[in-house]
Amino acid sequence: MGQYIVNRLGQTVLVIILSSMIIFSLVRLIPGDPAELMAPEDASIEEVAAVREELGLNDPLYTQYVSWVSDAFNGDFGKSYIKNLPVRDLLKSAVIPTLEIAVAGYLFAFLVGLPIGIFAGLKPGGIADYFATIFTISTLGIPNFILGLLLLWLIGVHLHLLPISGRVGVNENPIEAMRFLILPTIAVGSSLASVLARFVRASIQEVMNQDYVRTARAKGLKETSVVLRHALRNALIPLITVAALQVGGLITGAIVVEVVFSRPGFGSLIVGAVTGRDYVMIQAMLAVFVGIFTFANMLADIAYGLVDPRIRVR
Repeated sequence: MGQYIVNRLGQTVLVIILSSMIIFSLVRLIPGDPAELMAPEDASIEEVAAVREELGLNDPLYTQYVSWVSDAFNGDFGKSYIKNLPVRDLLKSAVIPTLEIAVAGYLFAFLVGLPIGIFAGLKPGGIADYFATIFTISTLGIPNFILGLLLLWLIGVHLHLLPISGRVGVNENPIEAMRFLILPTIAVGSSLASVLARFVRASIQEVMNQDYVRTARAKGLKETSVVLRHALRNALIPLITVAALQVGGLITGAIVVEVVFSRPGFGSLIVGAVTGRDYVMIQAMLAVFVGIFTFANMLADIAYGLVDPRIRVR
């Protein structure tokens, strides 16, 4: 298992290096000159050139890349062109609100999607199966930001049950923080819950028809033991794949939803960075997103080895 983990770590490092090269190259293709944004409005050509020299934009691209990677490795992502503040500080202030929605949405998706998928898979054509079909159709067909707007109007504006905008820190008031988090969590996690429910349902149905399940039943094992010890473990492998691949979509969904609910976080940062051509901020945020997605896939690969020992020898 140790060698398997080392191999996956090596692959992850290679993916991060290649991704950093792509991010650095793509950001340079965005129209506009950062030096002109940093310089005063009435700056002369010489002043703009001085700013460009100070930012290191006159250096060869490979020199700029090496400098950016080495600084980022030490936690220094540079200074925002627009806000004139360290990018690291801006990311620190935005990461907690976004992670709150992403983690809460992920937990919501598992707590809702897994039971629906399991019961639907165990009783095909039953009440649970029909409920799962209705749930997946109704949630997969609605984008998360549209669902957020519907929840905002119905529960927040019409019924006045929950707050519709803003955020309260968990350390300030945990109960009030949860009230502000409920609607964004449902908006972000519903589509993922539907995806998990569909895959779990299909996987459970396939596993329950396998020979080893029939053998376990023939031995006289209780149905709960057959399901928990034999069926679910083998049904987890495709679920791990889906859960890992959905991390990227969950984070982007959280960013969009927090804009709908006027919550501080990555959403407001990335909108301001793109509209203002803040290259440094865009690079840093893309690097963070790629790092999170790559790390999630690495954990999924390790989870494969834990669930199915046969994968470790590949």
